[in-house]
Amino acid sequence: MRHVQGKDRNQITLFPQTLEDRIEDDNPVRFIDAFVNQIDLKEFGFTHAQTKDSGRKPFNPSDILKLYIYGYVIGVRSSRKLETEAKRNIEVIWLLSELVPDYRTIASFRKDNKEGIRNVFKLFVVFCKEINLLGKTLVAIDGSKFKAVNSRKRNYNKKSIKTLLENIDKAIDKYFAELEENDNKEKGAYTTTENELKRKIDKLKGKKEELKQLQQQLIETDQTQISLTDPDSRLMKNNGKLDVCYNGQSVVDDKHNLIVDVEVTNETDDHNQLSSMSKGAKEILGVEELEALLDKGYFNRQEIKKCIENGIVPYIPKPEDREYKDGVPSPKYSLSKFKYLEEKDVYLCPCGKELNYIRTVNMRGVVYKTYETPDCKDCKNKKQCTKSKKGRIIYRWEDEKLIDDMQERMKGNRLKYKKRQAMVEHPFGTIKRTMNQGYMLTKGIDNVRTELNLSALAYNIKRVMNIIGVKKLIEALMRLFFTFFKLCYIVNAGKKVTLSF
Repeated sequence: MRHVQGKDRNQITLFPQTLEDRIEDDNPVRFIDAFVNQIDLKEFGFTHAQTKDSGRKPFNPSDILKLYIYGYVIGVRSSRKLETEAKRNIEVIWLLSELVPDYRTIASFRKDNKEGIRNVFKLFVVFCKEINLLGKTLVAIDGSKFKAVNSRKRNYNKKSIKTLLENIDKAIDKYFAELEENDNKEKGAYTTTENELKRKIDKLKGKKEELKQLQQQLIETDQTQISLTDPDSRLMKNNGKLDVCYNGQSVVDDKHNLIVDVEVTNETDDHNQLSSMSKGAKEILGVEELEALLDKGYFNRQEIKKCIENGIVPYIPKPEDREYKDGVPSPKYSLSKFKYLEEKDVYLCPCGKELNYIRTVNMRGVVYKTYETPDCKDCKNKKQCTKSKKGRIIYRWEDEKLIDDMQERMKGNRLKYKKRQAMVEHPFGTIKRTMNQGYMLTKGIDNVRTELNLSALAYNIKRVMNIIGVKKLIEALMRLFFTFFKLCYIVNAGKKVTLSF
């Protein structure tokens, strides 16, 4: 039995096949092509969207944008690799009509059109909203670490610099001791020459001077750490180990796990991200109220208050004694064991004693009410409850009722909160594992932000095409754009664009 045979490479065909014939009707590149073609890139501020009568002809920014979206969808992000795809990939050849931009042009496009790319991501989110793919009532917010273009060896903090300086001093002392030992030996009796040892000492002294300059820079700038390759990146915990990373934030809608908003920060935790991320998602969705599911890392009383004031209802588990570390010797007497009686405005301790309101204090701009009881002095369990000679003092935030109400919501909506992990892990897992985009290719927080927007846009496009199919997606796009889907925008002083339809 013969094997399946291919065509003869020298065979001449009577009717040459066109590029159009080689791309199926349901190929994803057809939607990418149709979507980008409907965007007025000039209004979005893309470079070279408007050409000049003189000078060298530029590439149409729509072609480079199509190339980037396609590349991120299939997991190809490097400008050099995208150039290669434009030469050999039949889908890209069709998409760009056989144009082959060089890698410098491709790389410059991503660098020069940060805001425009971010607005294209927003535009697709609004498009998903218009075709009823977003629930618009419940979102989950989470952060994930993305490796930066900066090794751990090129990241320094006060502690690491101090350790390195001590090691250098020890090494220099060792080499000086070898020099002295060599001086006491007969000529030719030692292997390490005097010149070699001096070169090593000079090299170490040069490194020591560099470290001292970094140490002084940390003191003068009041920074906690310095990254030399990518100054905006920071050392963070990433999957149980330390890496130099960025903290990528995402807001995910519950209906189809589509990403509503993304942001990048170099803060090592999520403590201050709640209000900004939830508010941004609420504006994009265009709703009056929104529920948000988050993990303990986002628990911040001030941020929670801002959310509630903006019509956002958060669901966050309360960490055990996160802000009230009062030197409690035994966990049996932690703050969670004290019950607050709202009608009497007192705390009831585990021993049944009431702690009454005493005074109001201001701690770092936050107002707290203090609660004490004179019964502490004679309590047999005092040593387990507090180390303070004055007795146990409870500090209650002036708006602590917002936290109490949130905990009651958590108890009554356990099934709703269980959805959080499935919602936020799906996009990040797909982007970092399936699409192989868990590390950054560019340096600087603005460039990294552009990368993450492209990754989120590619994820959303892949997700939507899997949900409703390419053909129906193109039909919806054409219907909306040619009837009432007209783009309006307002450019504020800070160049932040708000999209509305």
